[in-house]
Amino acid sequence: MEREGPGGPEPAAAASRPRLLRDASPSAVLAGLVAVVVSYSGPLAIVLSAASAGHLDTAQTSSWVWAISIGSGLTCIGLSLRTRMPVITAWSTPGAALLVTSLGAYPYAEAVGAFLVTGAVIALVGVTGVFGRLMRQVPTAVVSAMLAGILFSFGTHVFTSLKTAPVIAGVVLAAYLAGKRLLPRYAVLIALAVGVVGSAATSKLHVHVDSIELARPVLTTPEFSVASLIGVAVPLILATLATQNAPGMAVLSASGYEADDRLLIGTTGLVSTALAPFGAHAVNLAAITAAICTGPESHADPRRRYVAGVSCGAFYLLIGAFGSTLVAFFAGLPKELVAAIAGVALLGALAGGITGAVKEEKDREAALITFLATASGVTLFGIGSAFWGLVFGVAAHLVLSGKWRGRTAAT
Repeated sequence: MEREGPGGPEPAAAASRPRLLRDASPSAVLAGLVAVVVSYSGPLAIVLSAASAGHLDTAQTSSWVWAISIGSGLTCIGLSLRTRMPVITAWSTPGAALLVTSLGAYPYAEAVGAFLVTGAVIALVGVTGVFGRLMRQVPTAVVSAMLAGILFSFGTHVFTSLKTAPVIAGVVLAAYLAGKRLLPRYAVLIALAVGVVGSAATSKLHVHVDSIELARPVLTTPEFSVASLIGVAVPLILATLATQNAPGMAVLSASGYEADDRLLIGTTGLVSTALAPFGAHAVNLAAITAAICTGPESHADPRRRYVAGVSCGAFYLLIGAFGSTLVAFFAGLPKELVAAIAGVALLGALAGGITGAVKEEKDREAALITFLATASGVTLFGIGSAFWGLVFGVAAHLVLSGKWRGRTAAT
């Protein structure tokens, strides 16, 4: 007896297995792993800098790493299984950057109180549908252009890395192209393996893990003050919604997924609230790492890419369970290797964003403005370029078209 599956009829023995096992593929699992490597090799450094600026002790810092890792892992797995989409979450990198300069000005308990309020407000904005209604009004070409602008620098990093580490970046690019020609589904895996060998051969691989210890979460009773709410919560809310959740929704949309914004934003907000007493400043939708998992390199069939989200979440939980111990492992990877792997893994998503941006001639100028503003990396009033790309792109669209033409009619 046969049963219809994603690729046609499948044997009864295969159909009897859990759906996740049937849909799993090495490429999707690898996409989740690459997303986690990128997260821990770059954005986590900002969190550690914020912890240092806030004079947190080792236990509090470890708890913070545990909280954002566990929160990201649980939401990745839960939302990906619930929606059957590759929902990738992470901690707020712009939010952590804000904390580098502001965390030390308040007692840690008040900062935790601000984290709790941040999560609650984001959950409220999500479940009421306000955030989603605004996002659905943005033209598709502008969304695609913002995605392309976000990913542009990652594509160029493959080549700028040739200057500082020509062997590593060169072998990664060559291995990726060879893999795309011979084994396209495993091109990123081949590039990663060859890149690690190249890093070791050039003595740039410095991975040292002296001991492995389970993380010990530290519960901090939140305190509240007007000063910390204004100085920490308000900018953290704006940064997380504008520069993390908005691009995160855009990545899913540009990849052809119709995501339930109430479910995604509301869930990440609630999880942030629950983990705030342990140090989580904000868990939100990811954009850059999400693009790694939503593109064709994850899996040719979009219906099976959700496995990448589950894989990403599983790796988050594994690393989070050991707190900052395994962070040392990722810190030992050469930055050129991480940049090159992220760059080749995002080529498909970047191509999709560019294609969507220029598809309709009437929207090309607005999309170009969005792309340039986003790719510029400009930060105004503490808010990053992805948000301003949307603002300038929508403004250009309104001026050039004379009317508000979003995606409401198509959704």
